[in-house]
Amino acid sequence: MTEKAATRDAYGKALVELGRRIEKVVVLDADLSKSTKTVLFAEEFPLRFFNMGISEADMMGTAAGLAASGYIPFVSTFGVFATGRVYDQVRNSIAYTKLNVKIAATHTGLTVGEDGASHQTVEDIALMRVLPNMIVVVPADAGQTYQAVEAVAEYEGPVYLRLGRPKVPHVVPEGTPFEIGKAQILREGKDLLFIATGIMVGAALDAAALMEKQGVNAAVLNVHTIKPLDEKLILQMAAEAGAIVTAEEHSIMGGLGGAVAEIISENYPVPVIRVGVNDTFGESGSPDDLLIKYGLTAEKLVEAGQKALEMKRR
Repeated sequence: MTEKAATRDAYGKALVELGRRIEKVVVLDADLSKSTKTVLFAEEFPLRFFNMGISEADMMGTAAGLAASGYIPFVSTFGVFATGRVYDQVRNSIAYTKLNVKIAATHTGLTVGEDGASHQTVEDIALMRVLPNMIVVVPADAGQTYQAVEAVAEYEGPVYLRLGRPKVPHVVPEGTPFEIGKAQILREGKDLLFIATGIMVGAALDAAALMEKQGVNAAVLNVHTIKPLDEKLILQMAAEAGAIVTAEEHSIMGGLGGAVAEIISENYPVPVIRVGVNDTFGESGSPDDLLIKYGLTAEKLVEAGQKALEMKRR
């Protein structure tokens, strides 16, 4: 693997490249542009950048107005503010009207780290996934973030793009095609299926490697689009493996695990073990320590995989 990089850093650079090609791209931020990396766009395109101040609800309404006027607004702030604080505006002014607004939230999940529970949103995917017309995209690494920014800019309609604070490994092979709604098989396997999103894709790959030493042939599926979910591929792989472990840096309720459990239970019931945050808030700590404490590690995925296999054999 190459050097680690943060998805928020890739987002900032991708925005600049996008802005050079598409004049209708504008960027809004809520006084956090240095952290969200939209400052890079602001420096190159000052007349197309709007610092809305600590006024997130107003920012979403303004973005809706810009979209209605033919622009392609990318709206950025921390995940907890981009979903919870502005839910009414996102619901009624963006999702309901199906306006072409791209909500690119950084600083999501437990790996916000030392900022603590008030800023560690582990419910944002659930909030956005339930909204009609909203697309939900969670890139696995920096390289995939570049692809995602391009793809969501081309897509006509509202999108929630979930990004992170820390540097993460590159896990998706260079040149792997990216398409909204199409999951990626990163590892083939017939005994067990890991379905992962975001930073947990790397942990799933590590878990599959550990289980291979135990004689278990595990597949890894990178679900970079939570909505629309690639149901066809998931059901196909579920039938082949017969047991599933989901992995996400999010609550096990309402996110990837919930989405997978819904379609599996209705179409092809097999054991599904969800690994994520177990109905609790986070706390202040280093990202690595928090991932360990809340069980978001390759080792915990192996334990979940073993449990799923035991259920499969009953």
